Amino acid sequence: MDTYCAKIRKLEGKFYGIEYHHVVRDQNQLADQLSKIGSSHAAVPPGVFVQDLLAPSIKEDKEVVEVPPIEQLVLAVPSPVADWREQFIKYLSSAKLPANKTETDRLIRRSKHYVLVDGNLMMKSAKEGILQKCITQEEGVKLLLEIHSGSYGNHAASRTLVGKAFRAGFYWPTAISDAEDLVRRCEGCQFFAKQIHVPAQELQTIPASWPFAC
Repeated sequence: MDTYCAKIRKLEGKFYGIEYHHVVRDQNQLADQLSKIGSSHAAVPPGVFVQDLLAPSIKEDKEVVEVPPIEQLVLAVPSPVADWREQFIKYLSSAKLPANKTETDRLIRRSKHYVLVDGNLMMKSAKEGILQKCITQEEGVKLLLEIHSGSYGNHAASRTLVGKAFRAGFYWPTAISDAEDLVRRCEGCQFFAKQIHVPAQELQTIPASWPFAC
């Protein structure tokens, strides 16, 4: 798409004036129907002009490596310097403590919520006591991206994303901040954030016996 955009920019100088009009989604049904006809190889309705383009209309100067949108967001997230699980694994397996007394007290206090299962660090939930697999921050960001905008994604809020990731059986300490940063950088979420989805008035609770009373 960047190459096509550059081609259009070169053609702008050959016109006295040029205007760009953004077509909103509600007024783009015709183009959407045409794209579905082409992708599904359905029969073309009468009155529709069809031209098969067997070759691209531009010449790329160099090979462009396409990166999926999910991978683009992953590359934008800085990877952690060290794996946060290492200190807990070393302490639970060999009782190895850091030299700093403050770090030692913090590690002992926080390690009460973790256990080792077949060499894998697991987090014990406070209420139910269910074990959650501890993963790295990079793996956690990829998981949030898949839940947020991947297959069957719904562009949910940050805490909803973290809740789904935790209920799936995964845990990492920076999940909330990573989810907030992901939602903050998502173009779709920022575009539709101004729309109000709250009902105009409070919902009225209907008693369970009301339908039978009628």
